[in-house]
Amino acid sequence: MSGSLPSRTALPPHPDPAFERFARLVRRQLDVPVALVTLVSVDEQVFPGAVGLPEPWQSTRCTPLSHSFCQHVVRSAAPLVISDARTEPLVADNLAIPDLHVIAYAGVPLTGADGVVVGSLCAIDSRPRAWAEDDLAVLTDLAEACSSELQLRQAHQRADEVAAQARQLLAEQEVDRSRFSLALTAGQVGTFDMDLATGELTVDDRLLELSGMDRAGFTGRPEDVYAHVHPDDVTDVMARVEHAVSTGGTYDAEYRIVLGDGFNRWLAARGEVVGAADGAVRRLVGVVHDITPQREPYEQAAQIVDEMAVGFLGMDTDWVITQVNREGERIAGFSREQLVGRTLWEAFPATVGTTFEEQYRRAVATGRPVSFDAYYPEPLDVWVEVRAVPGPAGLAVHFVDITTRALGQLQAERTAARERLLGRITEELVGTLHADEAAQRLSRLVVPAVADWCIVTIADDDQAAGSRRGLRTAASWHSDPAMRDTTAAYAQARLSSLDDDTVLIEAMRSGQPQLIDAGATAQVGGMYPAGPVQELMGALAPEAVAVLSLPGRDGPVGILSLANGAGRGAFTPEDLVTARHIAARSGLVLDNARLFRQQRALAEGFQRSLLTPPAEPDHLQIAVRYVPAGQAAHVGGDWYDAFMQPGGATLLVVGDVVGHDVAAAAAMGQLRSIVRTVGALDHDGPAAVLRQVEQVMQTLQSAILATTVVARLEQTEEEKAAGLTRLRWSNAGHPPPMAVTSDGAVTVLAAERADLLLGVDPAAPRREAQVTLGWGTVVVLYTDGLVERRDCDLDAGTARLRATLAELAGRGLDELCDELLARMLPDAPDDDVALVAVRLHPQDRPRPAEAGPNRIPPNVPPAG
Repeated sequence: MSGSLPSRTALPPHPDPAFERFARLVRRQLDVPVALVTLVSVDEQVFPGAVGLPEPWQSTRCTPLSHSFCQHVVRSAAPLVISDARTEPLVADNLAIPDLHVIAYAGVPLTGADGVVVGSLCAIDSRPRAWAEDDLAVLTDLAEACSSELQLRQAHQRADEVAAQARQLLAEQEVDRSRFSLALTAGQVGTFDMDLATGELTVDDRLLELSGMDRAGFTGRPEDVYAHVHPDDVTDVMARVEHAVSTGGTYDAEYRIVLGDGFNRWLAARGEVVGAADGAVRRLVGVVHDITPQREPYEQAAQIVDEMAVGFLGMDTDWVITQVNREGERIAGFSREQLVGRTLWEAFPATVGTTFEEQYRRAVATGRPVSFDAYYPEPLDVWVEVRAVPGPAGLAVHFVDITTRALGQLQAERTAARERLLGRITEELVGTLHADEAAQRLSRLVVPAVADWCIVTIADDDQAAGSRRGLRTAASWHSDPAMRDTTAAYAQARLSSLDDDTVLIEAMRSGQPQLIDAGATAQVGGMYPAGPVQELMGALAPEAVAVLSLPGRDGPVGILSLANGAGRGAFTPEDLVTARHIAARSGLVLDNARLFRQQRALAEGFQRSLLTPPAEPDHLQIAVRYVPAGQAAHVGGDWYDAFMQPGGATLLVVGDVVGHDVAAAAAMGQLRSIVRTVGALDHDGPAAVLRQVEQVMQTLQSAILATTVVARLEQTEEEKAAGLTRLRWSNAGHPPPMAVTSDGAVTVLAAERADLLLGVDPAAPRREAQVTLGWGTVVVLYTDGLVERRDCDLDAGTARLRATLAELAGRGLDELCDELLARMLPDAPDDDVALVAVRLHPQDRPRPAEAGPNRIPPNVPPAG
């Protein structure tokens, strides 16, 4: 409910340590620049607790009401929350806005001992702020504790006033003792009087009651009272009494009395040494009153902090630990007695130079809270989530034990990393069907991901699974570049020293991993005879070794040897699981490579058996090439041919049967035989050859589909004398041939459009085109595997071929063919490639040596 302003404030305008502490707590917990404990009267407001006020207000601790927001809290007896004072009509004209930089304000009432609102606990920001519910809840809790302190102070004042009355009565002996007794009773205050000469203690019934004693059990000695003081407080109480006696000054103490029901009662005691200096009549007299109602909220708040599930560590500006709660003790592994009073760096030396120190110093330097996760090593061995909040009094650190969560996350990250490694290994290895290249890739992937160094050993294709015969080192690798040559030398040398006792042979024989957890240098070295192998093993100095077979379909196809040095130590269970997966996948890839080699050798051998050497007429040099596809199943459909007709003309043929397998190779053999048979007779030209080939295929009911080019080199005596040769060709749906002159001019030998491929329509028209060529010209016929790839279309490939031929013009024919294939084809071609090239050498001089011997059929007349 609303009220009026008090006629005077409850305390003078001086800094008070207790209220200063509440102001610091508000500033720290709500992260505001200014926090105040404010008491308001009809004339002014004072700040017994204040942090962050600008000068001169911080020094004077007093302002007129023209600067007071808190007067509204007192009048309304309710909290006042303002996000932006400049737009709030209630305080829009208040001078605190420009003078004290008050923009955002949150104030909660402070009540005195009689329940009347006398001030507020407030948080002030110099910029607009939307106050969170948690902010207001914290401010309310602290205001309750602050009100308790205020009420306690008022009770002390009341007690001091009573004590002053008592001293006055004793000194002047003019006031009746009954009035003093009545005053003490009215104030619910107990009294004590101790004779410092004899140590005899005189107390009234009220003090006995407050101290949990009765008259019958009281002997008149101070020890009777001390026996009921809480064990944690008794030493402090006795020290304060002794200090007052020794200095002749005042006695001031707050302590707990342990009651019979197990509860505690808080008492406040005030006293003073009076009497002659000689000690004859010196006495310590004073009063005691119950402050439990005022202390309970404060103690409850402290208990809440102490029992929080979040660890708390408070430090002053010199990094000295001032507060630790129970959870903080548990996580830190030390009691608060061991921590309080020590600097952070002394109590937690592993903090120095780590993320902890970096983040703590950043918070203090910037004045802003920081949050982070970090690991503290042995002896704590704990992961913590930390929030460090800086303030004028120092740094407050809140931390939570997240070890279980962090370890789970680390395990998940390790699992994900292992899956990424396995995925990369699979991707890398399936990208090649060459065993040695796969082994090289494997060695560089497992080091250093799984081991410090490794050796990959594979078995030859013709050796029985699990046999040590035919083993050879395919790859080795070491994480230390300086040790790679040593690793390679050991990998080669050890094979000559293998016997049935070595872990390699046992891994091959059993198919089970062989593991040496520690001392591997001595154990493995002892399996070899004295000599270079032992010396190399000593230089490598492995601490742990794991040997795994690489399983194939019919048994091991190789061995993966992994080793760690002393720094890395034994393989973890996760390492071994990863190694087993790697071995299984690698074995499958190497087995596939072996099967590919076998199938490719079979198909390629069959393919090459169908291709015969070309004829070599005197004035022509003919070169042929065949490149199988990168995959064994794609071998088989392409062919070339070059032969002479009885009349002396030379036929050049290149073709491609539809399909990529052994069946396509067989079909190619049939079609090639038909073309050779028909073409080996004299005809009018290439088109006639293709027409008769179609007739033969129809008669034989062949289902073959193929593209082909048949070209014929012919010459009259006049053309020969002029150094010219005619090329006539017919194209059945095939890529066009190309002619290259020695100066690099390239002509694409393409008709307006190609005819239909063979095997579709026996009646399809077959047309011819011709061109006259000079001496030195090279004609190239090829299949589509040379120009067509997955990553580019046929037109782009044809343009690339034309440009490459222009660059290679003038080179020897064999060199031109080899370089052309090297530039145009990838390492593993998608399709097989057949190529036939012919160079027209001058006929007015002998056949050049580079063209090789002249080779023509016996029924063909020699040229000239």
